[in-house]
Amino acid sequence: MEVILREHVEHLGNRGEIVKVAAGYARNYLLPRKLALLVTDGNRRQIERERTKFDAKEAEEQKIAQAIADRMASIEIVIARRVGETDALYGSVTSSDIAEALAAKGFDIDRRKLQLPEPLKRLGEVDLPIKLHRDVTATVKVKVVAEGKS
Repeated sequence: MEVILREHVEHLGNRGEIVKVAAGYARNYLLPRKLALLVTDGNRRQIERERTKFDAKEAEEQKIAQAIADRMASIEIVIARRVGETDALYGSVTSSDIAEALAAKGFDIDRRKLQLPEPLKRLGEVDLPIKLHRDVTATVKVKVVAEGKS
């Protein structure tokens, strides 16, 4: 089944593209969420009319994301956790913990945008990429320290 994408869909395509997908995927996911339209002449004309508005919106979102990324470049997040005698963490540092620390610094970032493959389980520093926009990724330094030390 061919559909026209109304929004960017990760691993599928960008706004305005015509893509071929399984009928069930289109019927059960893309169409109910208004992420896509069926390919018809009327829908093609509608997407062309909306394209300029969408391009301007996309450029604005990218500019805002780049400004946030520039501000985040100098940020260092310090998270204190309890450790055992061998400096092993009790528990771990998750993306939710990092999102809370960013919120405390004034950045309201959704934890799903943090590209943390697995929770941090060791003391030390990690450069964490944050996908703010499809084309903009910021990097934040996360430092895990023992509780009571800085």
